[in-house]
Amino acid sequence: MEMINAIGRRKSAIARVYLTEGSGKITINKRDLTEYFPSAMLQYVVKQPLALLEVEGKYDIKANLDGGGYTGQSQALRLAIARALIKINEEDKKSLKDHGFLTRDSRVVERKKPGQPKARRRFQFSKR
Repeated sequence: MEMINAIGRRKSAIARVYLTEGSGKITINKRDLTEYFPSAMLQYVVKQPLALLEVEGKYDIKANLDGGGYTGQSQALRLAIARALIKINEEDKKSLKDHGFLTRDSRVVERKKPGQPKARRRFQFSKR
């Protein structure tokens, strides 16, 4: 099996994933998964597509993460892994799609408007 690559985005985070056959090692920005995401919840989010398809120990994953915060990065990585797994086996698409791992969450921060302190917050109104 050759190297398979995919991309995932969430908020301002971008994840580029390179998937090869191996022992299940996940490396992010040349660091181990547990070192990069110390939170067990974020590690769980990243491994969700692998756990669903029961292929946790089959593939080595090398990822480059850029931009965003840790939550956005973990969800971008989950999308990229799911997309890479589809390139390996097209039949897995339905189960991944049913669990929502192929949907790009397009919600981003709303821009600040002029004449207001934030995006929707307005300055206090004074009648007199």
